[in-house]
Amino acid sequence: MIRTKPRKPKKTVPAPAWQNKAWEGRFAEPTDAAVERFTASFAIDRRLYRHDIRGSIAHAEALMRAGLLTRSECRTLVRGLAEVEAEITVEVTRGDAAPSPDEDIHMHVERRLTEKVGPVGGKLHTGRSRNDQVALDLRLYLREEIGILVSQIGAVQQALAARAEAEINLILPGYTHLQRAQPVSLAHHLLAYYEMLARDVGRLRDAAARMDTMPLGSGALAGTGFPLDRDAVAQALGFSRPTANSIDAVSDRDFVMEFLAAASILMVHLSRWAEEWILWASSEFGFIDLPDAFCTGSSMMPQKKNPDVLELIRGKTGRVFGALTTILTVMKGLPLSYNRDLQEDKGPLFDTVDTLQMSLALLARLVPKVHFNADRMRQAAGEGFLLATDLADYLTEKGLPFRQAHHVVGRIVVQGIAEKKPLSSWTLADFQPFSPLFGRDLHLSLDTALSRRAVIGGTALQSIRAALRQIQRP
Repeated sequence: MIRTKPRKPKKTVPAPAWQNKAWEGRFAEPTDAAVERFTASFAIDRRLYRHDIRGSIAHAEALMRAGLLTRSECRTLVRGLAEVEAEITVEVTRGDAAPSPDEDIHMHVERRLTEKVGPVGGKLHTGRSRNDQVALDLRLYLREEIGILVSQIGAVQQALAARAEAEINLILPGYTHLQRAQPVSLAHHLLAYYEMLARDVGRLRDAAARMDTMPLGSGALAGTGFPLDRDAVAQALGFSRPTANSIDAVSDRDFVMEFLAAASILMVHLSRWAEEWILWASSEFGFIDLPDAFCTGSSMMPQKKNPDVLELIRGKTGRVFGALTTILTVMKGLPLSYNRDLQEDKGPLFDTVDTLQMSLALLARLVPKVHFNADRMRQAAGEGFLLATDLADYLTEKGLPFRQAHHVVGRIVVQGIAEKKPLSSWTLADFQPFSPLFGRDLHLSLDTALSRRAVIGGTALQSIRAALRQIQRP
């Protein structure tokens, strides 16, 4: 019988704590499976993986500068984190929605890192809590998404300005109380949306400016106990400065609330716009024809052409309002500092970002393709008594106080309604019984009405051209 030496057991890498009875420590029994399912957030917060890894790399380099990691260990961690990022990117790209055994993206990244690089992976969390980690990830994520949204709003604005310039001679009724009021240029109307969106950009940029503080190094709530250079970390991550108070840093979600408030106002503007074009596309208005590619048909009525994209933008506004209400409600009763309730900030936030980006992308594609029915718009502007204000202005220029002029023209309108006689068909002889001030220099027309309003911000063509020049100025 041949005897052989007993083999030495292979040296094994110890399993991470969360794989080997993670509950042994403070707890005497494992977490209930139902509790694990209830508290897990990986499916939602996985989209933070790039931001989590970016923050982890900056943290590893800070640990090295503080003497808590060797240069070799830091390089190993950075290499492993890059591999984890590439791995998750492949999964996300192919739509792999397989569940993770980990509670959230932060633990998932750390587990996969340790599996790739060994025990040194366990050093990465030195001086860091998931509290300051997620506060950083959310800021990095939202700062990036605001940049995308600002660019998308700019694309919609460019499309509006291009159509305004192309349709500068089109006239339609302007409305107050959804009643025809005065004639306006279509270009002027389109540029009203442009101005709304410009203010939305300002609000988003303001929100981005106020979230420009770096929370890493705040620890769980009291700050880190290691000599980490927070200024250097802030600079590495593109922040202007580190947060000033560790308790505030980990429990603050003001920046999420402010973004959602700005997003809600933006969606109000998009919803009003959508509502208006839905009306304009109806047979009752007939001002626009929407492209077939942006509409759907009816399952029963063959003749229908429904403005579903615009209706959904209008409808999805409620989701964004709901997201803001959710976060305000989550935050209103929380004592300092971190509470697990804050896990509920991400779902509404991510849904809002997706809603805004889809809505803006569709509008940027729709604006160049919509057809404006110039004849129908001008016809509607000429019907009724939209030039009544100009008639009152004429009498005022002749010396009659405006309130008296308003009364005189009101009587003219009453008679016109009774006789079903629009102002465009009235002669000088018809006007003179109401006031001797009416003379042969009275010229009422849609074009004249527009040209009179040549003030800054008015609907006269020269005012609109000035606005377009201002828009196009670099």
